Amino acid sequence: MSSRLTPEDQQKVDQYLNLPQHQVERQPFRPWRLLWITLAVVIALGILSRLLSRLVL
Repeated sequence: MSSRLTPEDQQKVDQYLNLPQHQVERQPFRPWRLLWITLAVVIALGILSRLLSRLVL
C-alpha cells in the first residue's frame, strides 16, 4: 500500500514515531484476566445491591 505522504512528511512521521516516549513496552493482552475482573465487579455490585435493598426495605 503506497503512502499518500510526501517523502519529507513520511520522514518526519518516522522520526516522531521513533522517539523514546513512543517505544513503550507493553504487557500482552490477557482476555481471561479481564473476564475474571469483570465477573468479580459484577458479583460485588450485585451483593452490594442486595445489601442496600435490605437496608431500605
